[in-house]
Amino acid sequence: MKKRALITGITGQDGGFLAEFLLEKNYEVYGMERRSSTPVRINCAHLEGKVNFINGDLTDQNSITRCIKKSNPDEVYNLAAQSFVGESWNTPEQTGGVTGLGALRILEAIRESGKKIKFYQASTSEMFGRMEKFANENTPFYPRSPYGVAKLYAHWITINYRESYDMFNCCGVLFNHESEKRGIEFVTRKITDAVAKIHLGLQDKVMLGNLDVKRDWGYAPDYVEAMWLMMQQDKPDDYVIATGEIHTLGDFLEASFKEVGIDNWENHVGRDERYYRPADVFYLAGDSTKAKNELGWSPKTSFQDMVSRMVKVDIKKYIDGGI
Repeated sequence: MKKRALITGITGQDGGFLAEFLLEKNYEVYGMERRSSTPVRINCAHLEGKVNFINGDLTDQNSITRCIKKSNPDEVYNLAAQSFVGESWNTPEQTGGVTGLGALRILEAIRESGKKIKFYQASTSEMFGRMEKFANENTPFYPRSPYGVAKLYAHWITINYRESYDMFNCCGVLFNHESEKRGIEFVTRKITDAVAKIHLGLQDKVMLGNLDVKRDWGYAPDYVEAMWLMMQQDKPDDYVIATGEIHTLGDFLEASFKEVGIDNWENHVGRDERYYRPADVFYLAGDSTKAKNELGWSPKTSFQDMVSRMVKVDIKKYIDGGI
């Protein structure tokens, strides 16, 4: 008998990759999306007819309860969020309602169903905030954005329900993970998109903020495998998922321009004060030793290979007449 999984945030980068992964594992996959006259399925258009799309809203308890009843899942993966960190300062209340309380509403729907449904919460390295060394599962949290604060609430309420109601709830504290499906509002995709345009003569410069921030960047398809592995364990637990490698935004730029043979990349990069955050996080890097030892997980895709894939997809997009 097929396992059934419900994915919130299925139209996002991770949702699309996770759906593909679960379909390959012979799951029956349900994807929750917000009701719209024109559904946005850029990252999962190829999954239509394979995934059961159902309408739901993380700000509405009744709609979440209906989604749980309709999908009757064995596993729920909560990937939905207002996930753009910079935007969370402009919409802090919405970010809290969707990203934080949304997780609580799903947990309540699962608890009230009376069924043994496994729950995965997409936690984030942004919860660590201020840090100066590699973070693991024992590193204290210090979020530096409304997004990070909202995610921290979702993280702790997931653990609280696990301990209070004996639920199979686990949190994946994922560090930055990118891909060719990443939204253009994210700086990594903004860079590879601009590099493609510059290479093709469609643009001269890309405007950015702080180039010295340090991040631990991995490839999204590798990370969705880690989500699934957490849900297959005998007991629920929380895991840091990261590559353990540190790169600056300048490194990302250099790697991107390298793909198109441009060495003097600094000539194509400008600074714009609008892209500096009120309270920025300058360093984020993770130690996934626990995941390696207990889940058998490790990243498969190198930093340069990830960047290469992103740039090549963006170049092809413009050659094919895309926008």
